[in-house]
Amino acid sequence: MKLLDKGICSIDSVKVSGYRKGKYGVSIIYHENSTCVGVYTKNKVYAAPIDITRKHLENGKISAIIVNSGNANCYTKEEGIKKGLELAQLTADTLKIPLSDVAVASTGVIGRQMPLDILKPVATKSLEKLGNSRENATEAANAILTTDTVKKECAVEHTLNDGTVFKVAGMCKGSGMIAPNMGTMLGFVTTDLELPQDVLQEALNESIKKSFNMVVVDGDESTNDTVLLLSTNEVKGQYDERFQEALDYVCISLAKQIARDGEGAEKFMQVEASGCETLDDAIKLSKSVVSSSLVKTALAGADPNWGRIISSMGYSGVDFDQDNVSISIGNETKDVIIVDKGEVTTYSNPELLEEAENIMKEKTVIIKVNIHKGDYSTTAYGCDLTCEYVHINADYTT
Repeated sequence: MKLLDKGICSIDSVKVSGYRKGKYGVSIIYHENSTCVGVYTKNKVYAAPIDITRKHLENGKISAIIVNSGNANCYTKEEGIKKGLELAQLTADTLKIPLSDVAVASTGVIGRQMPLDILKPVATKSLEKLGNSRENATEAANAILTTDTVKKECAVEHTLNDGTVFKVAGMCKGSGMIAPNMGTMLGFVTTDLELPQDVLQEALNESIKKSFNMVVVDGDESTNDTVLLLSTNEVKGQYDERFQEALDYVCISLAKQIARDGEGAEKFMQVEASGCETLDDAIKLSKSVVSSSLVKTALAGADPNWGRIISSMGYSGVDFDQDNVSISIGNETKDVIIVDKGEVTTYSNPELLEEAENIMKEKTVIIKVNIHKGDYSTTAYGCDLTCEYVHINADYTT
């Protein structure tokens, strides 16, 4: 697999743009007659653009996606649908495509009507800048950010078993209100490989399980989560597992970037749960640890507090023997075992505690938990919880 450096513009036929005025931004992704599928928030309160996009994607075809930041267009009733469609109509008219060929996504403050007097001129400016360049990809990735501090992109080239070379490229936004089943995150992934709608949907569903659904920043599930996968259908090849590998790589990379950029975060946390009887148990266990506020604050304080970890495992809903649990703190090159099959190792070896404390001061910390019951494992992604998170969200609507 080869990494590409043009972001979502790594696929030459895809045109994108982005323009921002203050806190309001608009990005456009454009390729006529694309096959497109989506996955959305499971929150019962969901935003107007999700209604619009679901309807427009019923036939599996799309030509453009318009994404705005600064306003979520959620809890805005029929007026929200009307305003979302106005942005879609502006896109359709400019690109001379049917309204039903435009998908819509929004992110920002919930419960306020969209200020179209601001957003429509921003959208017009963005539409004027459509192109396929490194600059276009950067502007598109930046225009959708809210409390994010960095743009988030990933693109790869891979080869099917039959020798067909294809690409997968994507961008996303997300920093806070990130919880399992996705959070306030928007993701847009493109590929040039021709795939039927049902195959594309199944592939996206599988990738979501391993990536965006395994990210926790603060435990709040958003109202606007949308991930769209678009195929330009230019490359003909026989679908196999290598497409899934490439899609998984891009989605997991984007998910990790969200976790690293968690609101107020200073450290990235990866939790690997193993030794489980089922995959579902592994998911529950890893998410429970990565979601724990006490574990997250321990990470912020560089405290290898195994008690908080075992406690969060205990309320995960997974059955295990607490006297047969192993826990380690590590980084990319080494692991320090602080609990070995129920025995706390740091009591008899203070040097291990010091080593674990030093690792906890690093920017990337890997926590591994093993319940020694089976062969299933999985990984969740998160970050520490700092005072800055409170400041950001206390002042968010102002």
